[in-house]
Amino acid sequence: MKSSSDHQEKRNYDDFNEFFWSPNCLQYNYRNAADSPDGFPDSSPDRDSKTLPPIATALASSPKTFLEKRSWFRGILALRRVLEWHLVTFFLLAVFCFARQLIWTPVYTCQVASGVFWLYNLLHLTWALMEVWVVYPGIDLTATALIGFILTIMTRFLILIYQSMYLLWTYGDSGGNTLGREEDSAFWWWQYIWLSVLCMTPYVLTALMQAWPATTSWLYTSKSDYLQSFMNILFPLSRLYVAKEMHDSFRKTTAYLFFWSTLIAWKLYFSYIFEVNVMVLPTLEITDDYVNFPGTSFYRMLSLLILRWMPQFLVYSIDMSIWYSLWQAFAGTWVGFNDLLGDVRDMDGIRSNFVRAPEAFCAKLLSPDAGSRRGSIASFVSDTEGRPATIKTRRSFLGAGDTRLQLYVNELLGLRIQKWVMFSEAWNEVIRHFREEDIISHRERDFLMFSRFEGFSQAVYLPAFQTAGVVENALNEIERPTDFTSDNQIFACITNSTIMRTAVSETWELSNFVLVHLLGSVHRNDIVEVSNKIIKWSADGTLGKHIQINKLRQVMNNLTGLVKILEKGLSRRKPVDKNTAAGSHAAPKAQAPPPIQRNPSASEVKKSSSFSSFSGMGEVPIDLTFQGSRVFETQRVKKIQDVVLLDAMRDQVKDKLRALCISIKLLVDTAPDGGSSECSDVSDRITFMLNMENGFFWNDEYASDQLDDASRDIVLKQVINKIHGLIACHPDDVEPRSKEARRRLTFFVNSLFMGIPDAPSIQDMLSWNVMTPYYSEDVTYSKADLERQTDALGVSTLLYLQTLFKHDWSNFLERMDITDDSKIWSKKNIEETRIWASIRAQTLSRTVSGMMYYEKALRLLANLERIDDDTTDDLLGEKFGYIVACQVYGNMKKNQDSKADDIERLMHRFPHMRVAYIDTVKHGRSGASTFYSVLVKSDGAGTIQEVYRVRLAGNPVLGEGKPENQNHAIIFSRGELVQTIDMNQEGYFEEALKMRNALQEFPLHRGPLPMTILGLREHIFTGSVSSLANYMALQETSFVTLGQRVLNNPLCIRLHYGHPDVFDKLFFMTRGGISKSSKGINLSEDIFAGYNNVVRGGAVGFREYIQVGKGRDVGMSQIYKFEAKLSQGAAEQSLSRDIYRIGQRLDFCRLFSLYFGGIGHYFSNVLTVLTIYVVCYLLVILAIFDIEKIGERSITPEGTIQMLLGGLGLLQTFPLFATLGVERGWWASALEIFQVFATGGPLHFMFHIQTKAFYMAQTILVGGAKYRATGRGFVTQHTPFDEQYRFFAASHLYLGVELAAALILVAVYSSAGQYCGRTWSLWLASGSFLAAPFWFNPLTFEWKTVTSDYNSWIQWMRGTSGGPSKSWEMWWTDENSYYHKLNFSSKLFFVCKAMVYVVLAEGIYQSDIFEPDQNLVSPYFKMKYVLTFFGILVFFLMLYVVYANTLSYVTRRTLGNLITVSILLTIGTILKEDTNFIRYLISAYYLIGALCMIGLLFGAAKFVKYFYLVHDLIVGHIMFFFIFLLAAMQFV
Repeated sequence: MKSSSDHQEKRNYDDFNEFFWSPNCLQYNYRNAADSPDGFPDSSPDRDSKTLPPIATALASSPKTFLEKRSWFRGILALRRVLEWHLVTFFLLAVFCFARQLIWTPVYTCQVASGVFWLYNLLHLTWALMEVWVVYPGIDLTATALIGFILTIMTRFLILIYQSMYLLWTYGDSGGNTLGREEDSAFWWWQYIWLSVLCMTPYVLTALMQAWPATTSWLYTSKSDYLQSFMNILFPLSRLYVAKEMHDSFRKTTAYLFFWSTLIAWKLYFSYIFEVNVMVLPTLEITDDYVNFPGTSFYRMLSLLILRWMPQFLVYSIDMSIWYSLWQAFAGTWVGFNDLLGDVRDMDGIRSNFVRAPEAFCAKLLSPDAGSRRGSIASFVSDTEGRPATIKTRRSFLGAGDTRLQLYVNELLGLRIQKWVMFSEAWNEVIRHFREEDIISHRERDFLMFSRFEGFSQAVYLPAFQTAGVVENALNEIERPTDFTSDNQIFACITNSTIMRTAVSETWELSNFVLVHLLGSVHRNDIVEVSNKIIKWSADGTLGKHIQINKLRQVMNNLTGLVKILEKGLSRRKPVDKNTAAGSHAAPKAQAPPPIQRNPSASEVKKSSSFSSFSGMGEVPIDLTFQGSRVFETQRVKKIQDVVLLDAMRDQVKDKLRALCISIKLLVDTAPDGGSSECSDVSDRITFMLNMENGFFWNDEYASDQLDDASRDIVLKQVINKIHGLIACHPDDVEPRSKEARRRLTFFVNSLFMGIPDAPSIQDMLSWNVMTPYYSEDVTYSKADLERQTDALGVSTLLYLQTLFKHDWSNFLERMDITDDSKIWSKKNIEETRIWASIRAQTLSRTVSGMMYYEKALRLLANLERIDDDTTDDLLGEKFGYIVACQVYGNMKKNQDSKADDIERLMHRFPHMRVAYIDTVKHGRSGASTFYSVLVKSDGAGTIQEVYRVRLAGNPVLGEGKPENQNHAIIFSRGELVQTIDMNQEGYFEEALKMRNALQEFPLHRGPLPMTILGLREHIFTGSVSSLANYMALQETSFVTLGQRVLNNPLCIRLHYGHPDVFDKLFFMTRGGISKSSKGINLSEDIFAGYNNVVRGGAVGFREYIQVGKGRDVGMSQIYKFEAKLSQGAAEQSLSRDIYRIGQRLDFCRLFSLYFGGIGHYFSNVLTVLTIYVVCYLLVILAIFDIEKIGERSITPEGTIQMLLGGLGLLQTFPLFATLGVERGWWASALEIFQVFATGGPLHFMFHIQTKAFYMAQTILVGGAKYRATGRGFVTQHTPFDEQYRFFAASHLYLGVELAAALILVAVYSSAGQYCGRTWSLWLASGSFLAAPFWFNPLTFEWKTVTSDYNSWIQWMRGTSGGPSKSWEMWWTDENSYYHKLNFSSKLFFVCKAMVYVVLAEGIYQSDIFEPDQNLVSPYFKMKYVLTFFGILVFFLMLYVVYANTLSYVTRRTLGNLITVSILLTIGTILKEDTNFIRYLISAYYLIGALCMIGLLFGAAKFVKYFYLVHDLIVGHIMFFFIFLLAAMQFV
């Protein structure tokens, strides 16, 4: 397992596992003879008579069961049907194109097209021979397998021979004598057809079964011995225990058949027109020249045909991925809309759907039997002391009588009101968590939360963000000129809108409450009388007759002004002690005259104990509005008091209140029925209020006391804040500023209307555990981490986070009540500061905090369903658990690593969190070690308690670290399901509420196979960090949303691409576990869980109504490492048994889905770069050898290949456009795409096409796949040029320079024209490879930085020791060490590349470019002397290099500069005197490149190293030339 040998030379976990598939395993004891699990000898009766050898001896000598040969052929064989389809369809399209051009008869066309049968047989014979190659040597074949191979190869070989002869005779002379038979060509063609039918019959039957994959599963699982014997011979896969059932329902099969039928039809049509048909005429012209000009070489003709057709076939092979992207966008959009994704996209969408949310919330997220435990609203809502708030204990602002309308309303509260209360409780809890996370401020929290006031008519009051501006809209509606006379007509716009009805009702009730408490007991009765009178008018339907509608706005404006003053002033007001107020603030007052006596009006109505009710909120469309005021003057102003108490707020409030009362009086006085006794009574009461000498308006001391009391009344201030948001704020003002808060709220509300399964009771829900693998990443940032400055700019991590999350930081300071930033490191605040920063980075703290929301969510749901606390605690331990698999925690403790302390703090913060680690106990100084899997937790008292300790057979980490970490910890999970969460993920409280529902997908799944993996949606939260992070986030968003959505529906091939998927633990624990961990081959361990699931008969689901956050890499080097790791993982997948078995067993359409939606993406990247390379050198060769035109015909270049490479590549942005369009809107999506293009996004994406291609090709040819730690930190510093060069030279920079040089040669030699049209996409690729690393590197073009980078790079180039980071020589040796490890077949690829260089060198040398006219130019120096002098300089240079270290500094520098300048001058002289040497120099460049390549392959690296040194010096200086140029342009 730990051997450094390649896969085919060592056994892995799969080989050991599959040993138990053979009967030989029954000949061994499953444990050692001397040991037993409990430590006692094995004394079972059946073992006494016969002692079997232990299984360890068998495993030590067991053979491999699958050879992972490192070759492209291994992957081709696994996915052979994909290549086969492309070859066959390309052949048929070519036949039809030639038939159309040459006007073949249908019969002849069929004869030519029938060659496809020969091609099929040849391909299947090739596959059979490759099957033998991949099992030899090393695999012990059974007799059945051996017979099957021999039978298949011999049969197909014989048939191929006869097919070839029949075809030759078919196209021979008609009527000729063949084998003694006088037959025409038709006879032989029919013989060919009948023979082809024999070998095509199995293929046709297999093709027919693709439309009904269940038939294939039936064949593989049949109990018939005869059928199984036949299958074992012809279909080796049927001998295995896996890959038996891999089908889906007929409905789903029909869906993905339709998807691929339409896609394939369009692809064939497009390729027929633009890729194949355009090659027919050039092919005919080339062959015509060969036929009509006897001197034309056949091999020349054949070479030209291959050169011209090869790029076409390569494009034909990769353009399917482009069309797949387009179809994926169409299907993903349809499925997204069908699933109601994007119905709620913004805050306006929330407002529009908010009234439906409580019903959906209670129907989906609460269990059906929860209503029986809910009780009444009176029992659910608690008073301020925590007691159930009964009707009698509720306080009333109108009196304590039990006959008030509130009593009646609360007794009649029904289910609908209970749903609003339930939803409000959950909603408020979500908002509270938003505040705890600091993504909203206190003010925003108040605007977003439901309000609840004891003793009020309504159980809950809508959040201000929902009702802000609604009253204004209601006023606008009722002020429109109409002929309406009745209340039902006038106020129909309000009564027909739930939100307007509620907003008006809340405004009426809360404003009355404010006025009663503000004006106090003196005016209480008058306010009640006026209110009751208006209520009576509203109930009678005569409100429109008693008030002037157009005066409502004046009342509303004055009320708004009053509320603004109160909201701002009461929070700042400091109440004055009444005992000292007179002495300290005012002079002695004169005694106030007795109050004015008022005679009761005869029309006075009986007082009502309430003025508003929940049930009548739509029947009170009153908007109390007031605008402007006149000072009401009387003759008694001077008599009220002799000395005025100084109180600015009081005076402002009095003015606004007076204006409000006057506007209400005018509202009644000018009404149509303003002269009625009721209107007069209202007007009189208001007049009386305004003139009461001991009242609020004339008694300053009383008014100040009332305001002081108001500032002490918490409930009153809450009501004022509520009504302020209701009537005094614009809708935009009450929305959260945080994009994250808006995103999460919109997704949560939208998800309530999606297809969420109904929630079971908490007792009946499925149990699950969350598991997070952790190694040594950051846990919680320390103060030193946050203050550490990472570059010369002095940007610390904390400063970076404060800048990046500016509003969050302000919210944090507000929450912690910190006014001085220096206080953040105080003993009180330091821990919170560390947590604030850590949960905004990719740390373990962020992950744990998010995952523990599951516990909080379950507690809330239990509370809503009225489950008592003790039962809830028991259920939580039973239904949920969280395990952090930290394999090195024990070593951290021993080494006193601060990360261990941080992990323990997390355990203390979250008592239900567990940590699993591997403990190593040594027996003596040099004794053996014993390994344990240990589970620990916090005991709640500040110490860590060990829960379990399981002894292991040995060190469990033999393969890849991450899957081994998960495998050792999974034994501690206790749930039926397990959710895997990466260390760079986070959870959200509002999403945790839906987890109980998501788990129901497992038992509710309907299909022929059980659901065993449930995929969940991911949100990439690192998109705001940088432009690169945004590109990565958009790329990942497209894949983790739309990509997986389409793979799930309609393609039915969604596997497991990473966390946060949920696994059926019982299914996977009995089938190999959730992670394969063999070294190298299982580098991408996530995908192998999906492969294992498919071949073992499991189904995968994917749901988007719940999401989990995920971080991605944010820097150029980090992304490069990440893409390299994925590409190497894909390369290893292509060698694995998993992809081979799936590729052979899946039906054709699902195989296409697997290929283009998964591993084929990396193959397509390799083919794309190969196509760029081939096309570029094809253009060069055609131009240099002057064969761009065919014969003497005119050149008509179209640039088809180049247009396809560049233009069609833009179509791959459609999935991203569709993803964003569904969820954000099409215009927002278009703006996002435009921003990506404007900031250089295409450079990034094209750059990483080469990253994927390079590492996949290198891994398949050489190996070396390994996990690459990216760090996941923030990138705030500039990366030096030499480091960038080391990173990207081999993979990108060399290729970019090579392509640029070739394209310059095309410009020099080509005579075809349309240079830009033919090469723009190639230049784009070359520019991307060269420019992207520096374009996205901070401060690259700062002059000071450029000069520093240049000096560092020169120093690195000259270095000879210190490792690859200090010396070019050591870096180059390490970078090219793999060449000598290549096998012969891999070396052939590089030999072919060297031969291309040789061909170019020969062509350039033989050309006449730069050839001077000797008649016009005479050399000033004889070239033989100049060349001799140059040779002497080179000799001195070699001596200088050898003896430089022995010379003094001055001598060494002087000689070095002198020799360098002399060589440069000599080279310039040579090129000037004889321009042929320019051509010779270019030719030598390619010839030396070929020789250096051969030298690397065959052990001459030390001889070619200096040529590469010169090459790198030239490449580096060319790049620095442009960097210096761009840096200098900043001074212009």
